[in-house]
Amino acid sequence: MSVDLKDLAHQLLAAAKKAGAEASDVLVAEDNGTSMEIRGGALEQAERAEGVDLGLRVLMGQRQACVAISDSRPAAIAEMAARAVAMAKEAPEDPDIGLATQDQLATGWDVAALDLEDTVAAPTPPDLEDLARRAEAAAMAKKGITQVSDAGASAGRTRIYLATSNGFEGGYARTSFGISCVAICGEGLAMERDYAYETRMHMADMPDAESIGALAAERALARAGSKRPKTGAYPVIFDERISSGLIGHLISAINGASIARGTSWLKDAMGEQVLPEGLSITKEPGRKRASGSRPFDAEGLPVTERALVEDGILKSWLLDLGTARKLGLTPSGDAVRGTNGPPMPGLGNLSLTQGSQSLEDLIREMGEGFLVTSLMGASINANTGDYSRGASGFWVRGGEIAEPVNEGTIAGNLRDMLKTITPANDARQHLSRRVPSLRVEGLTIAGN
Repeated sequence: MSVDLKDLAHQLLAAAKKAGAEASDVLVAEDNGTSMEIRGGALEQAERAEGVDLGLRVLMGQRQACVAISDSRPAAIAEMAARAVAMAKEAPEDPDIGLATQDQLATGWDVAALDLEDTVAAPTPPDLEDLARRAEAAAMAKKGITQVSDAGASAGRTRIYLATSNGFEGGYARTSFGISCVAICGEGLAMERDYAYETRMHMADMPDAESIGALAAERALARAGSKRPKTGAYPVIFDERISSGLIGHLISAINGASIARGTSWLKDAMGEQVLPEGLSITKEPGRKRASGSRPFDAEGLPVTERALVEDGILKSWLLDLGTARKLGLTPSGDAVRGTNGPPMPGLGNLSLTQGSQSLEDLIREMGEGFLVTSLMGASINANTGDYSRGASGFWVRGGEIAEPVNEGTIAGNLRDMLKTITPANDARQHLSRRVPSLRVEGLTIAGN
């Protein structure tokens, strides 16, 4: 049975106060998950994970320390609190740390409206095993597939509870379900592989296992006979499967922690154009059935939808309390944290403005270039935005996909790249980060 997270949080706060903490906050998280993997028609691996993690942050003046344990016995909690207070007394001073003031704290949220938790009975281990088998069988049924390296299904539930010594407390739960398949075609050095993976917060929203296995197989077969791409300057399309990573580099660059340190290639770009006109990036913490949704942030502040980039213009940093104080700005409810560290700025759900064209339209207009479906390795300069990554996908010629390619490298500068993007209209609406396929002009491609 699930433990009482609220009671554990109260125990932690009381222990911190007894140990001498001037202020404190706690995050208690309970995770339960089951996963099954199939290989060659046989059960390869079965895992069941259950646990409760307790995270305590204590503040002594302008000093802080964080301690995490997974032992909820009263004696362990008391020892944890004493250790945290002792560590905080020795920590360096930071003038920007501290809990939120009462007027900053969230009130009156509606967890039910977010619909983050599937209350229907979760699939059993035999159910998950059956889903994995069905995905594998669908992939192997495709002519040319030589093996499925793994097929799996999982189900999980997470509950969290946040409480502070100045009166905030609240909790919520979320569920997740997933099915994956990795298919391989060819033999020896001619092997090619690709995957399909789907995850949802409600089991009823999951696509059937057969469609996932078949898609993995189709993607692998399309990669047969890959060779290196041409070398030169060409347009590049980032397929929807990977395009959110490109926008993720912009999100990292507007993180308040990077801005405060002066280590971001966008540190002086507030109010400037960073995307083409007409494109916006919107933070959406209240989207229903989305994995990045939450009723409050990790410091107990309210979360609201807002534009980070509006009509191409950078409008906002991601800020927690500490970085907002450092920068002399108002906190924006962007704090995230785990049980073993202090809050920091972060982002869950976002949406990039959809385009009016399909992926096929972008390919046709491109003429010749590189459709990238997979990225590997990374060389990203956080200060300059210089970008270089290994890539594979398909070469486009005459506005049509000509042949699969691999072992290529694409390079450019993020600030220049993002100003040239053209979005398609194919973003998957259930994803936390809804970003369509993106065409970028004039990247340097190294291949044959």
